[in-house]
Amino acid sequence: MSDNKYRTLKIENIVASGVIAESINLEDIAEKIENCELNKKKFPGAVFRMVDPKVAVLIFSSGKIVMTGIRKEEDLETGLKFLMEELKKAGVTTLKKPDVAITNMVCSYDTEKQINLNRIVVALNLENIEYEPEQFPGLVYRLDEPKIVALLFSSGKVILTGGRNLDDVRAGLDKLENKLENIL
Repeated sequence: MSDNKYRTLKIENIVASGVIAESINLEDIAEKIENCELNKKKFPGAVFRMVDPKVAVLIFSSGKIVMTGIRKEEDLETGLKFLMEELKKAGVTTLKKPDVAITNMVCSYDTEKQINLNRIVVALNLENIEYEPEQFPGLVYRLDEPKIVALLFSSGKVILTGGRNLDDVRAGLDKLENKLENIL
C-alpha cells in the first residue's frame, strides 16, 4: 500500500445508538419537530432528518435512538446535542446524560493499485474469507482482532466496517496490509 497509508482513508458513515429518554411519545414529537416523520405502518419509530449536520435519527418510543449518516466524529456530538434540544423544546423529558455511542464505522480506502482477489484466496487458503465472484464482485475478509470486516475489490478499493472508532479501523487496515503484503 502507500507510505502515507492513511491518506486515502475516508469515513463514509458512522452509526451510533443508545438511550436518550425513558420513553418518548412519537406522535407528539412528529407533530412538534420539523423534519420528523412517523408512519407506523411502515416503521415502528419516528425518523428525524437533520440538515446540519446531515444526520438521520431513528427515534423509538422506548427512548432508544439510532443515528446514521454521520461523516465526521464531531458531527455525532453536534447532532446529539441538537436532537436533545429539539426533544426538550417538544416537551420530552430526556436523560441528563444520554448514553449514545458509536456502534459501527464504515470507511473506504484506496490501495491505488489493482488487487488479484484469486491470488489472495489461494494464498490465505480460505482463512476468514468469502469470495464468490458470481454472487458479489468483492472478497469479504473478516479480521478477528480488531473485529473488522474488509471488502476488497480488484480495483484496489477497500471498504472497512465494524470499527467503533478510527483507531480500530486503522488497526484493521494495518493487520490487513501485513497479511496481504507478500501476496499482492
